[in-house]
Amino acid sequence: MLNMPEVKIGIVAVSRDCFPESLSVGRRRRLVEAYRAKYGETDIYECPVCIVESEIHMRQALEDIRNAGCNALCVYLGNFGPEIAETMLAKEFHGPAMYIAAAEEEDLIQGRGDAYCGMLNASYNLALRNVRAYIPEQPVGSAAQCADRIHEFVGIARAVIGLSDLKIISFGPRPLNFLACNAPVKQFYNLGVEVEENSELDLFEAFHKHAGDPRIPDVVSDMEAELGAGNKKPEILEKLAQYELTLSDWIEDHRGSRKYVALSGKCWPAFQTQFGFVPCYVNSRLTGRGIPVSCEVDLYGTLSEYIGQCVSGDAVTLLDINNTVTDAIYQEDIRGKFDYRQDETFMGFHCGNTCSSKLSSCEMKYQMIMARSLPQEVTNGTLEGEIIPGDITFYRLQSTADNRLRAYVAEGEVLPVATRSFGGIGIFAIREMGRFYRHVLVEGNYPHHGAVAFGHYGKALFEVFKLIGVAPAEIGYNQPAGVRYPTENPFC
Repeated sequence: MLNMPEVKIGIVAVSRDCFPESLSVGRRRRLVEAYRAKYGETDIYECPVCIVESEIHMRQALEDIRNAGCNALCVYLGNFGPEIAETMLAKEFHGPAMYIAAAEEEDLIQGRGDAYCGMLNASYNLALRNVRAYIPEQPVGSAAQCADRIHEFVGIARAVIGLSDLKIISFGPRPLNFLACNAPVKQFYNLGVEVEENSELDLFEAFHKHAGDPRIPDVVSDMEAELGAGNKKPEILEKLAQYELTLSDWIEDHRGSRKYVALSGKCWPAFQTQFGFVPCYVNSRLTGRGIPVSCEVDLYGTLSEYIGQCVSGDAVTLLDINNTVTDAIYQEDIRGKFDYRQDETFMGFHCGNTCSSKLSSCEMKYQMIMARSLPQEVTNGTLEGEIIPGDITFYRLQSTADNRLRAYVAEGEVLPVATRSFGGIGIFAIREMGRFYRHVLVEGNYPHHGAVAFGHYGKALFEVFKLIGVAPAEIGYNQPAGVRYPTENPFC
C-alpha cells in the first residue's frame, strides 16, 4: 500500500548497573534472533553501541538509532533496568515507543534479571514524565514471545507515525442534514494532523482545467481493465478519469510539508448536477491505492480510515451502519447456519466507495437514491457489489461536540449471504450488536459512518487509540453477554 510510513523499530536493551550487563546483552541478542527467524529483519534494528545504564548511554543509544533511520523504539528490559534513563529515552525519542521485558531463564542466582519487577518502575516513571508508551497486555516474556509483541507493535507504530505527518484535504461544506459528521477540528491539530478545507467551487474550477488532459485515455483504459464485465456505464469513464486526475494533482500540489494525504469530499446535493456524475468509483480507486476518501465531508471518518489502513496494511472502507436484516433473509440464510441472533446482524452500505478488491464482484451503476429526485444520467458513477465475506473490524475515532476524543471498536464478520439490495453492501455480524448499537453507538452520539478494516484488528486499534490520547473509558466495544454497559437498564 502507498501513502503510509515504513516502520523501523530500534531495539535498545537496558540494564541496571548492579546487574550483569551480559544478561541484557545475551537476552537482546536472542530476542533479535527470534524476531528475524520469524519475521525477517526489515522492521527492526538492533542498537549495538551500548546497553543503557545511564543518561549518557541513553544519549548514545538515541543518536545511534536515529542515525540508523529508526522511527519507532522498543525499550527491552533484559534485567531490572535503570528507571530514569530508560524512560528518558522514550521522552527524548519523540516517536512511538514500546516497553517489554525478559522472562527468567534457568539460572536464578547470577542469571536472575528481575525484569518482572523493573517493568513496574518503568511504568511509574513513564507516568511521572507524561510519556504515553505502548506496553503490551503481556509485557514480560521469552525471546519468542517478546518478538511477537514487537511485531504486533509495527502496525500500531505505523498509525502513530502516519498521523504525525498526515494532511486531510476536504471539499465542503457538509451537506444539509449531515451535522452528524460535523465535529470540532481542534483534535486534529492535537494529534499532529493538518487539515486543509476547500470549497467545492475550487474543486469545480480545477476539474474544468483538466478537460482534455492527455492522461485521460490511460486512466480510462485502467478503469476498463478493473471493471471488466462490470463496465456498465462506459459513457461516464472519461469524466471520471478527468476527476481522478484532478484529485491526484490536487494532492501533489497541496500536500505541502506532509508526507501522507487523505481526502474528504461531497457527492451531493449540487455535485451531481454540476459535475454530471457521482464520485464514488473514483473514491474507491483512490482508497484502494492507499489514499482514503470519505464522502459527506466526514473528516473523522477519513481519519479513522487512515488509522485502519496503517494498522492493517490493507485497503479499508467507510460504510453507513445502515439497515436491519429482514426476517425472511435471517430465517432463510442465517438462522441455523451461523451462530448469530437476528439483532446481532445488520447491513453495512454505501453508494459505491468500496474498492473493487473488497467486493465479490462489481458493476458500475447509478446512485438509486439520488435518481429518485434527479435525472439518472447525472447519478452515474457508483461501484456496486457485495462486500467479500470474512473477518472485519468496525471502528471509529470521533471528537465530541465539547472536543473530547472517543472511539469504538468491534470485531465481527461479513457473512456469505446475499443482501438482495443495492450499493456496496454486505451483511455484517457482530456479537451482541443490538446492545452495542444502543449503549455505545446511540448513547455515545456517534454518526452513522463506521470505518471497516478487513480482518480482526481490534487489539491494535484499541492500543492506537490509547497511544494518541483517547481515555480507555472512552473506547467503546461490544460487551459480552452478561456484562452490562453503565447505561444499560438492569431490569431488561
